[in-house]
Amino acid sequence: MSFSEIKQWIIGIIFGVFSVLLVVLPGQSVQHLFGAVSKDLPETPDTFVPTVRLVIFTDTHNHNDRVADAIDTAYALFDDADVYAGVDGFFCLGDFSSIGEEGAYPNFVNTLKEHVRPETPVVTIHGNHEFKNDNYREYFIKYFGYDPDTVTEINGFSCIAFSGERSATEWTFTAKSLKWLSDSIADAEKSRTDNRAIFVFQHPHPWGTVYGSSVWGDPQLNPVLTGHPAVVDFSGHSHFPMNDPRSINQTTYTAVGCGAMEYFELDNNCIPGQHPDGYDPADQMTIVEADNDGSVRIRGYDLLSRTYFCEYYIDDVNNTRDYKYTYNNMRLHDAAPVFPDGATATAYQNEGGEWVLSFDEATAAPGYIVHDYLVTITDEKGKIVLLKNFIDDYYVIDDDSTADFRIGADTLESGKTYNLIVVAESAYNKYSRPLRLQFTAQ
Repeated sequence: MSFSEIKQWIIGIIFGVFSVLLVVLPGQSVQHLFGAVSKDLPETPDTFVPTVRLVIFTDTHNHNDRVADAIDTAYALFDDADVYAGVDGFFCLGDFSSIGEEGAYPNFVNTLKEHVRPETPVVTIHGNHEFKNDNYREYFIKYFGYDPDTVTEINGFSCIAFSGERSATEWTFTAKSLKWLSDSIADAEKSRTDNRAIFVFQHPHPWGTVYGSSVWGDPQLNPVLTGHPAVVDFSGHSHFPMNDPRSINQTTYTAVGCGAMEYFELDNNCIPGQHPDGYDPADQMTIVEADNDGSVRIRGYDLLSRTYFCEYYIDDVNNTRDYKYTYNNMRLHDAAPVFPDGATATAYQNEGGEWVLSFDEATAAPGYIVHDYLVTITDEKGKIVLLKNFIDDYYVIDDDSTADFRIGADTLESGKTYNLIVVAESAYNKYSRPLRLQFTAQ
């Protein structure tokens, strides 16, 4: 092992220990350390004309029907686009299987062959679920026909797809593979023309950057990516929804979490592993457009509702002083959610006998979300019968304007009157005024 590899390994260990110490602290701890503020968040100008368009999806877990739909939908969206037509490349960020079983490889590859046009590059990488099988590299080369770590030039843009190698755990990268990533970024910086962005794709998030990365991120990536402003890094793994504005983060480079195409996972009071109602199915893809001057537009598209649900525009990825999507700046432009005038609440029993609490949703600031609600229910004597946080279903895009939460079969008594206090919390911990209502259990 060379000195540089030993150094990389030691840095990875240090970041790993640091992540264990901070993983239970509120928010994405590293994000809090960075970020200037600006008067406004950017909007995509009418003059923006891309010179490349890439489509990204991740964590499909054998749902090849959703992969096919994503590909077909992307072509349908952009074949006849007025400003810039077509799709220039597809990228899958791993976990296309369940346990890395060999049969998942030909099934996935056949889906790609049936739906991706011959002229469109398509690149897939390994996720941790592929690493569950000892033959992950053999299967990959056998069915995909290229190396799991590869650099693809698309319209003059370097697209670095990084799988790495399994080591101590199924998603920990070796010093050798991290060096490959570092060298590839350095080569891309030397060879790029104009001010083009450099795109990096890997399965886990860089730790402490985007939503979900404090638990489902890899700290070994941080020292490799840090200090490369041209890099726009795309990752999956966490299944945390891309709807959350914390899914983009800028420090000395840009990190983007790309949601999932199987199910969503969320956190509640910083406790991950939450799967509230409506978490499955999930079907999000990411659309990336860039020009030769360093401008990048990133959009999230929901394949279930057939709608765009977020858009971010970076005027120049190379200019870190003008980064707008820092944690501090995004929090600055967030605002406390607001409940509508005349809001009402009801409670009824569903077919299973559980009580369902329903009330009018709070409205978040434009481009932001209500992440959760703190619900307190007291009886006529003032005794607390329920005190609980509920995650809002912001990841389900529909016209429903009510929040509905199952609160248990023994919580309420039919015919009794209760008092309700609800506080809505945004992604950046902004809190609404308490909503106070009285209702009778039906």
